[in-house]
Amino acid sequence: MTPFTQIPGGPNSPPFDPNQFEFQGSLRTLDGVTAKVFIALGAGFTAFHIIVLNFYPIDSILLRAIHLAWGSVLGFGYFGLTNRVDRQTIPWFDWALAVLAVGCAVYIAIFLSELQFRAGALYTTGDFIVGLVGITLVLELTRRAAGVALVVVCAAFLLYAFVGPLMPGVLYHKGYDIAFLVTYVFSDQGVFGQTLEVSSTFIVMFTAFAAFLGKSKAGDYFNDLAMSLVGWARGGPAKGTVISGILFGTISGSSVANVVASGSITIPLMRRSGYDRATAGAVEATSSTGGQLTPPIMGAGAFIMAEITGIPYADIALAAVIPCLLFYVACYAHCDLHAVRNGLRGLPRSELPALKPLLRQSFLLAPIVILIWAFLNGWSGFRAAALGMIACVVVSWLTRTHRIGPRALIGALDRAARDCIQLVAICAAAGIIVGVIALTGIGGRFSSLVLAIAGESKLLALTFAMLVSLILGMGMPTTAAYAVAAAVIAPGLIRLGVPPLVAHMFVFYYSVLSAITPPVAVASFAAAGLARADPWRTSWIAVRLGLATIIVPFMFFYSPLLLGQGPLLEIVQVFMSAAVGVVFLAMATEGWLNGPLPWILRAVMLLAAFSLIVSDDVADVVGLVIGGAVFAWQRYRHGADPGAKIPTPASTYEANATRT
Repeated sequence: MTPFTQIPGGPNSPPFDPNQFEFQGSLRTLDGVTAKVFIALGAGFTAFHIIVLNFYPIDSILLRAIHLAWGSVLGFGYFGLTNRVDRQTIPWFDWALAVLAVGCAVYIAIFLSELQFRAGALYTTGDFIVGLVGITLVLELTRRAAGVALVVVCAAFLLYAFVGPLMPGVLYHKGYDIAFLVTYVFSDQGVFGQTLEVSSTFIVMFTAFAAFLGKSKAGDYFNDLAMSLVGWARGGPAKGTVISGILFGTISGSSVANVVASGSITIPLMRRSGYDRATAGAVEATSSTGGQLTPPIMGAGAFIMAEITGIPYADIALAAVIPCLLFYVACYAHCDLHAVRNGLRGLPRSELPALKPLLRQSFLLAPIVILIWAFLNGWSGFRAAALGMIACVVVSWLTRTHRIGPRALIGALDRAARDCIQLVAICAAAGIIVGVIALTGIGGRFSSLVLAIAGESKLLALTFAMLVSLILGMGMPTTAAYAVAAAVIAPGLIRLGVPPLVAHMFVFYYSVLSAITPPVAVASFAAAGLARADPWRTSWIAVRLGLATIIVPFMFFYSPLLLGQGPLLEIVQVFMSAAVGVVFLAMATEGWLNGPLPWILRAVMLLAAFSLIVSDDVADVVGLVIGGAVFAWQRYRHGADPGAKIPTPASTYEANATRT
């Protein structure tokens, strides 16, 4: 059914390793008995959480301790110390680390009542030793599974807890001794706090749902459906990439994972239709990053948001609908304008999947539809995800080639556990940061700084919050970046009078966008690796494509209607004007509206775009009048269909393989 899935990154392409963008250490490929043992451990990890969360609940702290220990065993087994070690066997010291992780969980299980009684106030020598070992294991697991950036941030916060008496101004605090710090951080105030609670509940369940969805081959179906719908149009492969980002992006909570999974298919197709390497990579990076903004799953960060704010996850997902649509409307407009400006055609229909057979397989969308239905009808996240998994198994049996039997079921459970390893490490490490912030009070002091800046200008305070969120996200997974920003920045915005949902969505969006913004843009770099393009040029093109989303958080700050907060008719009106505004913004940045736009008219269109974006009735009318006038002028100058005059470029990959 899928003619694209085996297309590599291009003729004579060197092997591409996505781990270089997500992992510091080397991902092992185990074999023999060890491989079977870890498959059983992985399947058991996921099955344990499904059973506990849906049928036999246990103490939440004990669940988090087991979750971290089990995830650590898997992590130290699958991720090597460096990328130069043996990738097939596990050395003795990694077995030792796994045993220590289990030992920490056993200590917590034995002394659970005593630990809960003296948490944050008293401690014993045993508490200190176990806490020190536990924090060290968390940092090493994070280094291997999520890269060194988050470890450096954790180390900086831990160091800050000691040097507070030497710090100036708002950074000053009295300082803490190492034993108190370690036992405080390695408790439910830190490592075993909210972030790990989310990891051990929502994240593991929805990661399992994503694994089951993958086993049902829904990802391939989404790509094929998108290409069948628009692959024939001008710039069709890029438009298909955008649409598949909406569909496929909801499966995974990782921008890089989305890029690697779909980019190996979509980037060669874009190259075939004439896209240069950097633009092809940028389109993939931007649309894949938008997947974390796409309901109903939205990546792990949104689950943390629900836990921190107390807002039901279904409400958060519903609030994200309009900003997500604006993101993809802008991306689609950029792809269309770039295609018509450069004379890029689509692929021949004979090379695309047939639409009718795909429509007959539309039942593959049922798990997503059922998940949304469960959310809207008030089901808990655990049970909604479990129902979605059951739906995946059922629809797989309606196909002939991808039925989920016992072997595939174990494979899905194991795949979910492997996908959880990085998130377990990230959430535990984020707990270290949150614990230090709570202990030192730096969050409150940072809030005071935001308020001081806001005394001059709220816009300036928001810009400062945006920059800090983007900086915190450099080289870090979105989940960790958001967890830190939520603890440091969001409280300041809330004290500024911003509603909690708006404040957290604001920092969440910029934490997500840090994956495509230089100087460290992991999603853009991964896409550039697949496209064999210049990483910096790819990143800057991705920023241009995602420019509308960079503005969207400011839009819903000034108009919460964009988050669905208000009367329905007003929400529809604001969405329509904002959608036209982001299209005008795309025209201004691409320099095309029914023909080339001179710089002066690009500036005028930029003014029209911002007039529509600010969500004011008078400004909307002004923006539409200005945009309509420019359109009429461009139509007068260039005719009704300037795209018809553009010659069709070569249609084979070989003819375009050398384009840059």
